Amino acid sequence: MNPLISADSLADELRSAVGRPVLFDVTWNLAGPPGRDAYEAGHLPGAYFVDLDAELAGPPGAGGRHPLPEASVVEAALRRAGVDADTRVVVYDGANSTAAARAWWIFRYFGLSDVRVLDGGLAGWQEAGGEVTTAVPSEGKGSFVASPGHIPMLDAEGAAAVAESGVLLDARAPERFAGEVEPMDEVAGHIPGAVNAPTTANVDGTGHFLPAEVLRERFAGLGVSVEGETAVYCGSGVTAAHEALALAIAGVQAPVYVGSWSEWITDPSRPIATGKD
Repeated sequence: MNPLISADSLADELRSAVGRPVLFDVTWNLAGPPGRDAYEAGHLPGAYFVDLDAELAGPPGAGGRHPLPEASVVEAALRRAGVDADTRVVVYDGANSTAAARAWWIFRYFGLSDVRVLDGGLAGWQEAGGEVTTAVPSEGKGSFVASPGHIPMLDAEGAAAVAESGVLLDARAPERFAGEVEPMDEVAGHIPGAVNAPTTANVDGTGHFLPAEVLRERFAGLGVSVEGETAVYCGSGVTAAHEALALAIAGVQAPVYVGSWSEWITDPSRPIATGKD
């Protein structure tokens, strides 16, 4: 299944009398303002807001800045939107799908099979002529039961192993990968053997993902192949999901190291590399 849906295709599905997808607005900003403020200012009709920090991640700590949430938290977020086991879901954010990709990954990890990302997000929807509203939908009574482990995930040891035997992609900006700056975490650098692949290169200037063939060429240039072993990480497991989504578009299924760099550095025995290579 294509993990993306265009604004035009979504509009067609929302006009359908049956099988309408449930929408989730995952607008989020790492440094603020709160995503709920943007949601309340205008969102797709019928969309429910899901809070990335509170519902798509657990409390920061030894597991990193955005560790896995509890299954019960994800379950509650989906149930209040009326989601059942076979419900089709579309997630979106402001434009470039960074936060939406986190929802795409988390929902699938906890067992929801039909999840797509609105390519271009809210900005793309409006550009295509889609309406927005400030009306908040009423809570539903879904029956979805969340359980972990439905798609592969890596811990620190697994990420280190992929860095040695396959291709471990670091989705952060080049200067963070190189250890030249580190605005979020206490230690700078990257996992030894990782390859830098900033997520900004996955999308165009409007936040739409590049065509599948272009993404395949990009990742192939980084050593990724369909047959090979590939995994992704970032600072705290958010942009890593965006990288995993881009890889899925390109036809490569790659597990995410959810704890990512913010968890890696909690153990001083783990090695740290700096520099661009």
